[in-house]
Amino acid sequence: MRNKIVGVFFIAVLSAAWSLEIKAQSDSMPMRTPDGQPDVSGVFTFRTITPFQRPEQFAGRETLGPEDAAAFEKAERIRQNRDLFDPEKGSGGYRPRAEGGVLSYNEFWYERGIELTSDKRTALIIDPVDGRLPPQTPAAQKAEQARRAYIEEHRYDSYENRSMGDRCIMFSKSGPPIRNGAYNNNLMIFQTPEYVTILTEQARQARVIPLGTPEKPSFAQLAGVSRGHWEGETLVIETTQFRGRENGGTGPHMHLVERLTRLDPDTVAYEYTVTDPTVYTAPYTVMMPFRRTDGPIFEFACHEGNIGLYGILAGARNLERQGRELRP
Repeated sequence: MRNKIVGVFFIAVLSAAWSLEIKAQSDSMPMRTPDGQPDVSGVFTFRTITPFQRPEQFAGRETLGPEDAAAFEKAERIRQNRDLFDPEKGSGGYRPRAEGGVLSYNEFWYERGIELTSDKRTALIIDPVDGRLPPQTPAAQKAEQARRAYIEEHRYDSYENRSMGDRCIMFSKSGPPIRNGAYNNNLMIFQTPEYVTILTEQARQARVIPLGTPEKPSFAQLAGVSRGHWEGETLVIETTQFRGRENGGTGPHMHLVERLTRLDPDTVAYEYTVTDPTVYTAPYTVMMPFRRTDGPIFEFACHEGNIGLYGILAGARNLERQGRELRP
C-alpha cells in the first residue's frame, strides 16, 4: 500500500513538473494558429496617454524614468479630465461660452488610458528620432491652408463638408493606420489561412485583408486596398489606393506599411510607416502596443451621424434665417 501511495505521489510530482515545463516552453515559443501561421489574433486594447508626437518639454528624451513618468501621467490625467474644464473660461481646446464654446462629453464617456506605454516612451512616433512628424512640403502646406480656409467658410453648407467622424463613416481608431484616441480603443484580430481581419470597436469597421498577392481592384477605396504577407514572425500589411485624406491619412498617394508581431501571450507590437512624398519630406514610423483584454468588443452606435448631424445643419439654417453669425 505504501509503495502504491509513493508511486501516485511521484506521478503527481512528475506531472506537475511536466506541466510547468510545457508552460515555460509555451511562454517562450512563438504562438501558432492551427495551420502553423504566427498567431496575432485576440481582443486587444491600445489605449495610452503617450503623446503621438514628443512634447517640447521632453525634447531629446526618448523615455522617462519612474518619477518623471508618474508625474507626467498624473498631470495628464488632470489636464484631460473633462469634469475639471471650465466652460465659462474655455479650456481643453474649447472656446469660452461667450464665444460660442459648448462643452461636449464629460469624463464618464472617456477611456483614453491613464498611463504611458510600458517602456515609458515620450512619443508614439519612433522615426524620425526626435519623435515629431517630418516637415510638410511647401505644396502640401499651401493645400492644407486652402482646405482649412474652405472648411472654415463652408462647414455648415452640407453634410459633405463635415468630417468622416461627424458622418459616422470612419474614425482614426478604425484605421488604417490605427491611432489611439479618447474612447473605444479596442479591437479584435482573427485569422484564417487566407485572410486576417481587424475589427475595430469604434465604427465597427472590419478590414478583411487577403494574404498573398490576389489581384487588386482598379479603383480607390476610403480605407485603401490592403494585402498581407508574413515575414518571419511578423504580419506585414501594405496598403495603397486610398481615395483621399479620409481617416487622418495623407491623401491618394499614401503608401502605408503596417507590421504586427506577437511579443508575448498578452502583447502584439503594432508598427506602421507612412510614406507620401507629396505631403511629407520624409517617411515617419509609429509604434504602439496592442495589449490583450478580456473584451468583449461592444457595438458602436454613432449618435452624431444619426441625430447630431441633422441638428448641426438644421441649427445652421435657423441661424441664417435669423441673420446671426455661424461660428465653428
